[in-house]
Parts: sequence; structure tokens; C-alpha cells
Amino acid sequence: MTSTSSIETTFRPGDLGTLAVIAWSGEHDDGQGDMPFLLAYSLGDSPAGPAGSEAAVRALLGNNGLSVATEVHDGARHPSFPVSLLVEAGQAVVTMPWLNAQCPVPPEWLAAAETRGSAYFLFTARPWSAAPGQPVDEEELRRFAGAEETLTAAAHCLLPIRRLR
Repeated sequence: MTSTSSIETTFRPGDLGTLAVIAWSGEHDDGQGDMPFLLAYSLGDSPAGPAGSEAAVRALLGNNGLSVATEVHDGARHPSFPVSLLVEAGQAVVTMPWLNAQCPVPPEWLAAAETRGSAYFLFTARPWSAAPGQPVDEEELRRFAGAEETLTAAAHCLLPIRRLR
């Protein structure tokens, strides 16, 4: 008997297009003060366009066992969790198979990360045209990051903060 897998096994990083990560901190509904957030997204500029970038992000997440919009994956509870977060020298570095992304983080993000010991990471398949390295207006960030379309197209992870020793 043969069966086919529904998991995409062929993955080409170039299909993602340009990836960006943005950091902010703010209140979280758990009553424990500010939460440091990281949002990864594609600019939708792959050769196959925004739809191709979205499909590639979904394949990357699925290949790493990360469900989209169904649960918050807690990296601290799984020793072999495929996503890790290193915070050092004012930078957050997110690593997972096929991906290593670095982003500068503001002092308030670092303070929240130090207090909590973890950060909330979202990787959305929904493309966004906010260019890496360019300032993003707070309202623009709120509209995109808080949009139902963004949240339901994202893997949600709570990642423990790791540091160099």
C-alpha cells in the first residue's frame, strides 16, 4: 500500500522573496506587563509574486511542524523546537531550518525580554510591503500586525530568550 504525504517537501528559499523581521513591545492580555514581539513577513517579491511568497512561507512553516493560526507553540516546552531566538548586542536573531533573520530591537523591547525571558514570535504568510530598515509608523504596524488576515495566516510561537555565554 502506498500513501502520499500532504507535507511539502520541496522548498526553495528564493521562493520566499525578501523576508523582514520587525520588533516592538506592548501590553499583552496576560497581565504580566509588556511583551516583546517579533513579526516575520515576506515583502511578496518572489519571482512568483505575492501568492508565490505566501505559498513558500506556508510550506516553510509546515515543513517545520508549525501550524498556522491554530495554536501558540511554546518553544520552552519542546527541547527540539525548530525555532530559536538569540538576543545579543541590541539584536534579535531568529533561527529555524532554511532561515536566519536578524533585527535590531529597541531598548524597551530588550527590557521586556529581560523581564519575561521570552518573546512572542509571529511568522505570517501574508505579504507586507514594509521595507526592511525603513521606519514603520506605529499605526501602520498596528493595522498590519493586528489584522485578522495577518494573525490567521501566521504561526504563533513563544520563544525563550537565549544569550551567548
